[in-house]
Amino acid sequence: MAEYEHLLSKRDGDTVTITMNRGSRRNSLSEEHLRELLAAFTEAGKTDATGIVLAGAGPVFSAGHDFGDVAARDLPGVRELLRLCTELMRTIQSVPQVIVARVHGLATAAGCQLVASCDLAVAAESAGFALPGGKGGWFCHTPAVPVARSVGRKRLMEMALTGDTIDAATALDWGLVNRVVPDAELDDAVAELLGRATRGSRAAKALGKQTLYAQLDRTEQDAYAIAIEVMASASQLPGAREGMAAFLEKRKPEWPD
Repeated sequence: MAEYEHLLSKRDGDTVTITMNRGSRRNSLSEEHLRELLAAFTEAGKTDATGIVLAGAGPVFSAGHDFGDVAARDLPGVRELLRLCTELMRTIQSVPQVIVARVHGLATAAGCQLVASCDLAVAAESAGFALPGGKGGWFCHTPAVPVARSVGRKRLMEMALTGDTIDAATALDWGLVNRVVPDAELDDAVAELLGRATRGSRAAKALGKQTLYAQLDRTEQDAYAIAIEVMASASQLPGAREGMAAFLEKRKPEWPD
């Protein structure tokens, strides 16, 4: 894996772990940090790894955008920064691997956006989540986009308008994370969920992930139109053929990919 200044990228078996490593800056997302994250996810996406874990070093997961970077920019500069951040979020959802956010401490603003953009999320009991722009001077417009799609309208409005932090248990109840575990059990819980989420044919999983995102925000009729065509086409893939054959022959499948 490539060397980076603001993060660590390491592969262990079938899993790539990308760790934000600006602990002294609370893993705030400067332009340089965002570009490195984009490069790391793009690089990992091109490998044969089956899963990616996004983590943060230091006391918090991520405090969101680096205000030192933002404050120095004019309107076109801030627009480009937000477009870069959006490209990162879309890349997270487009790479073929299953991505799990490993959340400890606070995940605020664009840090909360990162959690909501990952396929799955496991939080330590110490974790907290916020869209703090609601009680400040710069509203969390872009972070609210994936958070809304995780927690629903009324809960989004509460987070965005109050800016208050919700604890890990509330985040679980609202659908922002999949699991909440004691801090000491966080790594084991991440590995366990990722292990279950990466079973089966890698090609089928990748196509499935990408199709889910393609249909999520469409009307039911359009979602079915997409899903029918992709599912029909996917039935002809080697993994699907092997999975059906193994079921019919009552044996363990041998995935071709």
